[in-house]
Amino acid sequence: MQKPERSQRDLTPSLVFLSGELIAVPIPLEREEVTLGRALEADVRVNDAKVSRRHATVKSVVNTATGRTEYIVKDLGSRNGILVNGAKVGEAILVHGDKITVGEHILRFELLDEIDREYQQQIHRLITHDDLTGLLSGRSFFSELRREAARARADGRQLCVLVMDVDHFKKVNDTYGHLTGSKTLEEIGQCIIGIMRSGDAASRFGGEEFSAFLLDADLSQGLVAAERIRTVIQEAEFSVIRQARPTEKHRVTISIGVAAFPTDSSDPIELVEMADSALYRAKREGRNRVRAYRQISEEEKSKPLPQRED
Repeated sequence: MQKPERSQRDLTPSLVFLSGELIAVPIPLEREEVTLGRALEADVRVNDAKVSRRHATVKSVVNTATGRTEYIVKDLGSRNGILVNGAKVGEAILVHGDKITVGEHILRFELLDEIDREYQQQIHRLITHDDLTGLLSGRSFFSELRREAARARADGRQLCVLVMDVDHFKKVNDTYGHLTGSKTLEEIGQCIIGIMRSGDAASRFGGEEFSAFLLDADLSQGLVAAERIRTVIQEAEFSVIRQARPTEKHRVTISIGVAAFPTDSSDPIELVEMADSALYRAKREGRNRVRAYRQISEEEKSKPLPQRED
């Protein structure tokens, strides 16, 4: 029996990252010409020191002989060039399954239908998100933070980083069991998400530690958001997983450290370390409190937190 072919009209040409920060992400080639590079304005941004600012393009061209659309990858005079299926090329026609190497990143050219695209998105989510809370994984958080810090640096904007740790969490596991502990972490994640605005991001670093970054927020605005999170968690009633007492609840508190970009540091990794340092000061001073990496002025304290966009 002959296998039915999928109509080309039902397929979306895409580049799928096989490595790096955007692993498994399908990027549709919806424009006639798509630029790959390290520059912020590149259509497909590859955050890699070995990738040139404008490294390569993928261009769609109609073959007049066959009437079919072909996709051509072309090197833009990049420092390290491009490879297609392991061979260095200046220009090449792509076919389904071809692998393009730019810098240390590998992308696969694919013709995807709707089910394929959904599958790739699900794979990416499994790789980049924490199974328990649905928040970003620690690795993905750092990738997103580096990307947003680069944008903020280019645009002259600010952002804040929060590092959070649940107080005396071991006591929750010891008192109520690990099922309750896991459920508590899941519910704390939802509390944090509830405070975040559109564009902000939160992650679970592991164990009972969480982190977040807030876009377009200075230190005082980051402290306002952190205090909201601390208050919401302090006032929340968390589930206890016990068949004998299905309505039983318990309470926890959280300590939070805050640091600001670029006033505290313009390096994303150092910024997280500074927020972590502020967190441990909050722990030393009695827990269930918010602390900044540095003292803020009276003028800074007067700035309200930008409203959440739904």
